[in-house]
Amino acid sequence: MKKFILALIATIGLAAGVQASTGGFPLDKAPVNLTDNASLQRGARTFVNYCLSCHSAAYMRYNRLTDIGLTEQQIKDNLLITTEKVGDTMVAAINPKEAKDWFGGNPPDLTVIARSRAGNGGSGADYLYTFLRTFYRDDTKATGWNNMVFPSVGMPHVLWELQGERGPVYEEVEHHGEKVHAFKGWQQLTPGTQTNLQYDQTVGDLVNYLQWMGEPAQRTRVRVGVWVLMFIALFILIAWRLNAAYWKDVK
Repeated sequence: MKKFILALIATIGLAAGVQASTGGFPLDKAPVNLTDNASLQRGARTFVNYCLSCHSAAYMRYNRLTDIGLTEQQIKDNLLITTEKVGDTMVAAINPKEAKDWFGGNPPDLTVIARSRAGNGGSGADYLYTFLRTFYRDDTKATGWNNMVFPSVGMPHVLWELQGERGPVYEEVEHHGEKVHAFKGWQQLTPGTQTNLQYDQTVGDLVNYLQWMGEPAQRTRVRVGVWVLMFIALFILIAWRLNAAYWKDVK
């Protein structure tokens, strides 16, 4: 029994050590606001212009964008690139075979990516927000890019013209008696077309849209849910008073 307890303690300690060592890069809080239609519209435009070339959103139809304040004519004029019908789904223009040759695999569908990436470190939106802001130049990689959140990622930095080229800066610190290199910040190698603040807003709008796209009916669900709870509360009050009226003469 004693040996079993010691083995169990050792196993728990090993698991905790593994979890601590694979904690990964800390995630920043994503500025998600699903009631901000202007942000969602900007995010949709960024998604179509920069993401839809390789990534599909095969469970999302263009005409669903009317839920965030766009008209069908605006969708046709500004967002339809790979299709001619506003009722079609968002399918990437890239050939799956070519994508496999270029990137080693077909880029994943992004319809529910913000929901699938949720974890202990933060929400899926937090993951995407940090991921899209931590690309850096790495000439040892086939794409020329690497990422702090997803090391050795096969995806290139498609927004690099907006952010510019950056490189990580490390400092030497002591950790448990050993000297290690800890991430300190970023060094701007070449400027982008946007400032850091503007780029963060662009990524925030994109992530906001990805979060909304994972469940377009969320705002309706919440709004209906509030009315349902109010009805239930009113019904409970009425039932309580009726119960008191029926049994008031019973001793």
